[in-house]
Amino acid sequence: MNFFDKLDLFENRNQLNERASTKTLHVSLNFSPPENYEAGFLMRIASDYMARIGFGEQPYLVYHHNDAGHPHVHILSTTIRGDGTRINTHNIGRNQSEIARKLIEEKYGLVKAREQRQSRSKTIAPLEYKPEYGKSETKRGIANVLQQVLGTYNYCSLPELNAVLKQFNVIADPGAKDGFIHAKKGLLYHVLGSNGHKIGVPIKASSIAGNPTLANLAKRFENNRRLRDPLKEKLKEKLDKTLLHFPRTIHELSALLLKENVVTVTRQNEDGRMYGITFVDNENKIVCNGSEIGRQFSIAGLLNQMNKYGENKMKETDSTRLKIQQGAVAGLIEFNGLSAVELLMQHENEFNPTPYALKKKKRKRKI
Repeated sequence: MNFFDKLDLFENRNQLNERASTKTLHVSLNFSPPENYEAGFLMRIASDYMARIGFGEQPYLVYHHNDAGHPHVHILSTTIRGDGTRINTHNIGRNQSEIARKLIEEKYGLVKAREQRQSRSKTIAPLEYKPEYGKSETKRGIANVLQQVLGTYNYCSLPELNAVLKQFNVIADPGAKDGFIHAKKGLLYHVLGSNGHKIGVPIKASSIAGNPTLANLAKRFENNRRLRDPLKEKLKEKLDKTLLHFPRTIHELSALLLKENVVTVTRQNEDGRMYGITFVDNENKIVCNGSEIGRQFSIAGLLNQMNKYGENKMKETDSTRLKIQQGAVAGLIEFNGLSAVELLMQHENEFNPTPYALKKKKRKRKI
């Protein structure tokens, strides 16, 4: 069957019931990382599962994916029977699916889901850890990063939190402003690819340990504001120290700040013009917009200072060049108290073109 054969099959079946609003079913069966089974074995498990939840006679497709650090299969089916009636899927996950999962784990000797959750809750990767799509388990990788960042760094907004999370290939996404997720105040977490773009299936905030939803993050924002000033002062000291090196571009400033364990994040409009700057101090664990630290640390204030550095540098260069030229002229006029004419005369009188080896010694005349 090609793609269009599969699509026609589902569309023809779904057209048998015009009243149903939900006509498709998507299931993901996930296994423990060591359980790297062959496709035939996974297919038997999928068929057994579908029969136990009441979809054994329905058409369905099974796909084996390798886009995460654990084996898993996706199952797509239709809720519309051949006679046009609809299979009730209300609470199917909590009821039929949960019962089927436990029976299949026992029947096939699989690692139990409860044991996997307990093992994962004990696994904490180092903060330098970055989840990689297709090489590590997405949900566990995101949870590891959040577990260490959320209670460690001081941030007061979602963009500030994302400035930290992006260092570890993770981003919190509230959805498009005109979208369903944003309207419901939901939050999704994505893994980022090597190009910095979102990749793979996002994870709901409510499904992650610690429940890092927007509502709970808002409480952290408020608490962090009360503890912010001492950390902000330490970051300001680093910025003052770095500016003493007189960087002439934001790029130079960023390179210097990296030596102080501070990451610089700039914001640009569609025309490429910078309109904001954020500093992430990974030593003191604070992320802060430049304008909040002081007007001179905003993007406008920094660029203004750097322009002055450039102007002063040009003035110093011009002044040095003028002194060199003046010194060269003075050298022609006078050297060791002698005029140029006297110097030339002196050297001319002293000059003898006869090589020393050819000079003849004067013989003593015999008396």
